[in-house]
Amino acid sequence: MFADRAKIFIRSGKGGDGHCSFRRELYVPNGGPDGGDGGKGGDLIFEVDKGLNTLVDFRHKRKYAAEDGEQGGKRRCHGKDGKDLILKVPEGTVIKESRSGKVIADMSGENSRQIVLKGGKGGLGNQHFATATMQVPKYAQPGQPAMELEVNMELKVIADVGLIGFPNVGKSTLLSRVTNADPKIANYHFTTLNPNLGVVDLDGAKGFVMADIPGLIEGASEGVGLGHEFLRHIERTKMMIHVVDAAGTEGRDPIDDIYKINAELEAYNPEIAKRPQVIAANKTDLIYSEDEDPVEKLKAEFEPKGMKVFAISGVSGKGISELLYYVSEQLQNMDSEPVMFEQEFFPEDELIYDDLPYTVTKEEDAYVIEGPKIDKMLGYTNLDSEKGFAFFQKFLKDAGILDELEQAGIQEGDTVRMYGLQFDYYK
Repeated sequence: MFADRAKIFIRSGKGGDGHCSFRRELYVPNGGPDGGDGGKGGDLIFEVDKGLNTLVDFRHKRKYAAEDGEQGGKRRCHGKDGKDLILKVPEGTVIKESRSGKVIADMSGENSRQIVLKGGKGGLGNQHFATATMQVPKYAQPGQPAMELEVNMELKVIADVGLIGFPNVGKSTLLSRVTNADPKIANYHFTTLNPNLGVVDLDGAKGFVMADIPGLIEGASEGVGLGHEFLRHIERTKMMIHVVDAAGTEGRDPIDDIYKINAELEAYNPEIAKRPQVIAANKTDLIYSEDEDPVEKLKAEFEPKGMKVFAISGVSGKGISELLYYVSEQLQNMDSEPVMFEQEFFPEDELIYDDLPYTVTKEEDAYVIEGPKIDKMLGYTNLDSEKGFAFFQKFLKDAGILDELEQAGIQEGDTVRMYGLQFDYYK
């Protein structure tokens, strides 16, 4: 069963609570606090598995949760960290937040592994809160809560070239002739029910990946037929081969067919409709009319619009070589990077910080920022990554912390401390 969409609920692990305890040993009159720290919650990770080509496994199980961190123990025993949960997905899977539809991760190209939900940081045991004035702290920090989301997963086929056109125009025949793909071929509509991929190898030229996009028809962008189910698979293609039945064996006008399919692409996504197209006028071996050459009519209509027309026959192989070498040449002049979907949704942004307090104080050697608001933010932010650091900077600005630092008299080059983090302040 081919499945290119799934909706699941995901959750990272909760951080283990810190422990509150005191040493109770013979001949140790003032033992002091010895509560251990809680373990970190497990991360929820998505990872590409090259052996997968469908999301069918996610149709049977809908909830996935990483392991919670364990509570700290007596005698400064650290709680066990929760195990990460790794979800294997096919290359090309796009993960979106279900309510907004915004992209969280695109598992393509070099992005073969991504932490989508970070596990909660374990709470500190009471051993950390002893001071000269509070030698018997009866407080231990709770672990940070888990993060959870409902996400939609969509598999968007990774191909350089997409074959588009009405059903039964010969897309599958062309794909089977020029690649190693083995699509189902028959003389009726909607033979192809799944996207098929194949690799085109050319002597003396760079090959490319070609995908047969199942039957687009008029109204596909509104849900008619099968087209709307598979339009997403054309989103990564750099250019398209528009296959038409030049012989009109089913009584349709090939020029009208092209305009109708392009109208569906425009309705679905105008950016896709602007991508380069080349027209493959197929079934030329079945053209018997001596009055008008339909291929010449296609050339007169579309070549002035920048769409080159090739007369081909998927059955005999006529004209296919010229078509493929032209496509390969065009691809060489395009960006070699795969079409990627940029991250639009950051789970860290959804954490509620507004009601949590913090303080900004000036000490002799630094400005110190502390409080639950800061602790929570740092617990979920990976400052080693470019995106994490950008989120950190945005947080400081949006929370008004930068304004408070300036009001406190901070100057460029002054040191700022946030728990274990230390940096110099520059505008």
